[in-house]
Amino acid sequence: MAGLTTHILDTHGGVPAAGVAITLRRLGKGSAQTLVETVSNADGRTDTPLLTAEATVPGIYEIDFAIGPYFRRRGVPLPDPAFLEVVTVRFGLADTTRHWHVPLNCSPYGYTTYRGS
Repeated sequence: MAGLTTHILDTHGGVPAAGVAITLRRLGKGSAQTLVETVSNADGRTDTPLLTAEATVPGIYEIDFAIGPYFRRRGVPLPDPAFLEVVTVRFGLADTTRHWHVPLNCSPYGYTTYRGS
């Protein structure tokens, strides 16, 4: 299955991060095109892929994860401004025949990401 998916895990609470606003953009020469605006579901995933196989083209992409509002809704005390309000992950897709998965493990003060499967 080709395309692009994501998954968000709240490492502070040890749960999937539900209700995180997600924005996917494709970057071009001096511009950024918003492709998807969605919210993570109860499993910390999106209900549909961020990109289907047909919509995936080679290029540079960014995913914004709005984790500051997520942690505030969970009652986690954050400074003002929060250390991490939005986490932006920039990555390149070259082989559009493969499935690409960009997970995010996050807490109010740190995050990790990797090329998942």
